[in-house]
Amino acid sequence: MPDLAIVFHSGYGHTARLAEAVRQGVATASGASPHVIPISADGSVTPEQWDALAAARAIVFGTPTYMGGPSWQFKKFAEGSSGIWAAQGWKDKLAAGFTNSGSMNGDKASTLSWLVTLAMQHGMIWAGTGLLPANKKASVRDDVNYLGAFTGLMAQSPADASATEAPPGGDLATANVFGQRIAQLVATWPRA
Repeated sequence: MPDLAIVFHSGYGHTARLAEAVRQGVATASGASPHVIPISADGSVTPEQWDALAAARAIVFGTPTYMGGPSWQFKKFAEGSSGIWAAQGWKDKLAAGFTNSGSMNGDKASTLSWLVTLAMQHGMIWAGTGLLPANKKASVRDDVNYLGAFTGLMAQSPADASATEAPPGGDLATANVFGQRIAQLVATWPRA
């Protein structure tokens, strides 16, 4: 089993593109490919996917931001982890997260805070982006961390853009760098 799992829900394909960019970053940094776990349209994952999450030393959570929080499918997955919580099955694993919304702000920070709370309830150790923002006059939309996120990865996809058009290149590059960071942290994280 891989040392890292990326579990995510994607309603329109934009969050799936972010998950793939995070996966590519992990592969670039570690030479290994993490276990990518898409949450189904009904909010479920398979028993084998739960096993992959149990075996991982780090779990990266991903969800679109809908109405200021995670999708209901992601929430159903999270509620399905209550048995793991009771057994402290994810305690001391690394955790990180990402989200995407249609507008530049879109209350994505609320979703990331929700993911942090989920990780804290599980006794996990949260890792942020570790990235400085692109906040100079010369900054452009395709710069890494243009949205200035620290708690986790944020991306923006216009509501009328297809998943092949968005998120923009800078957000995908940020996801790649974020994946590299998480892979590097996993490499130094002691085995439980």
